[in-house]
Amino acid sequence: MLTILHAADLHLDAPFASLAPEQARRRRAEQRELLERLAALARTQQADLVLLSGDLLDSGETYHETVQALSSALGRMEAQVFIAPGNHDFYSPRSIYAGTRWPENVHIFSTVQVESVELPALGCAAFTTPLADRSPLMGFAAPRDGRTHLMVLHGDVDGRDRYGPIRTEDIASSGLTYLALGHVHACSGLQRAG
Repeated sequence: MLTILHAADLHLDAPFASLAPEQARRRRAEQRELLERLAALARTQQADLVLLSGDLLDSGETYHETVQALSSALGRMEAQVFIAPGNHDFYSPRSIYAGTRWPENVHIFSTVQVESVELPALGCAAFTTPLADRSPLMGFAAPRDGRTHLMVLHGDVDGRDRYGPIRTEDIASSGLTYLALGHVHACSGLQRAG
């Protein structure tokens, strides 16, 4: 049995502009503690994969301590970690994703095209871009090869948002075993194909 831990939209280093500076500092420290809890959960649940569906960071203005805490927490996980950057923390040559040395178990998707990473008995693909105006799943179909196919995306299902609009019918026709989504700050629930 494959055990997956899925998280998104942590928005680490959010400015907390409405808080006093000391309160904002404490909130950022609490967010970093969340990373420790995520690593502990991956360990106790014996996760095989950790799928992080974007907006782990709130913006390009990230504290060095936060990047170090993120890298350290991910590196302590015995699972393979896959990150699909989102609209707040999109991948670019100047992003922390490109400019940081990440642990060996971490893979950050960095292309606009669907990218596939092969694992024993598991196919994994993700779509990343700072702004997309069409469904990243449009025209995508997982191979019908009997393996488990997962995808990590940051986008909105049938919403009005211009970023990564994902159509329900594209999900249904994708052939994916599991689609790990981020962006809408709500759990969509586990849905099974009919």
